[in-house]
Amino acid sequence: MGAKRHFRVWRGDETGGDLQDYQVEVNEGEVVLDIIHRLQATETPDLACRWNCKAGKCGSCSMEINGMPRLGCMTRMSTFEESETVTVTPLRTFPVIRDLVTDVNFNYQKARETPAFAPPEDLAPGEYRMQQVDVERSQEFRKCIECFLCQNVCHVVRDHEENKKAFSGPRYFIRAAELDMHPLDAKTDRKDYAQASMGLGYCNITKCCTEVCPEHITITDNAIIPMKERVVDRRYDPIVWLGRKIFRRDQLSEGDGLGMSGLPQADGHGAEHKSGVNWHREVPAPQVAPVGDDGKLPISEITFDRAGGPSPFGDDVTFPLPPEGLNYAHPDRDK
Repeated sequence: MGAKRHFRVWRGDETGGDLQDYQVEVNEGEVVLDIIHRLQATETPDLACRWNCKAGKCGSCSMEINGMPRLGCMTRMSTFEESETVTVTPLRTFPVIRDLVTDVNFNYQKARETPAFAPPEDLAPGEYRMQQVDVERSQEFRKCIECFLCQNVCHVVRDHEENKKAFSGPRYFIRAAELDMHPLDAKTDRKDYAQASMGLGYCNITKCCTEVCPEHITITDNAIIPMKERVVDRRYDPIVWLGRKIFRRDQLSEGDGLGMSGLPQADGHGAEHKSGVNWHREVPAPQVAPVGDDGKLPISEITFDRAGGPSPFGDDVTFPLPPEGLNYAHPDRDK
């Protein structure tokens, strides 16, 4: 027979509840989840608790043990003093359903909002090829078991309910970082999306998410901080800003009704299009500044005596251009 230990377990539902005291037998080598199961088998058969694998791989038995977010199946009783009271409560960030079971639907909603992997259009399934170094860059983030302990401990949503709509949380920041590092992902705006739609700017990198991760993923240093750095490079780097001003590649969007000068195309009489202009010609869309994969403009763009950016006419255009491909109004056209 094992020794009796003092447990305090939160009991209640969405309407309220409180901590109840239990004296429970504890045997050598047991974990907190074993004690919860013994309580269900002996004293409180109606105690609600999620669990599945009991091997630290499903993330179901997330709970707060003595105030620390942990997995019940990975927290050994030997880590507590024999005279210590073990207090077990549900995850505090999410609404309580009953006892130790919480409604983590917030996380699944954010998962649905996160854009999925976008395969390259020129490759068929089975033709994807990656170097081992590319696999290693994001392999760490694939270990996530979605226990949502990092989401629970993140104070941006834990202490501010109003932030939940605009903030995805650390679990989905590592998903965005993983896809941004993926050499075959065809979606190129992961950084912009993380900043504009996932609330990356709300995170002030306290590293509490890294501390509670049972898979020991270095969430802050290897995912969130690099993503923040890439966002800053893309949006605030003065060299990139100068390149955009010089090449005006990000000033226009295709089909916005503006000409290459950024002004509406109209004549002096207010006509929508100027007579004699070949408006059916397909004009190449303006291109972004010729930055590298890291979002930075090469220093050679400043020191080189010629612009190194791609031609605004496209790579398949040869000169001189044929007359039917020009966009111009001949002065004798209307005579």
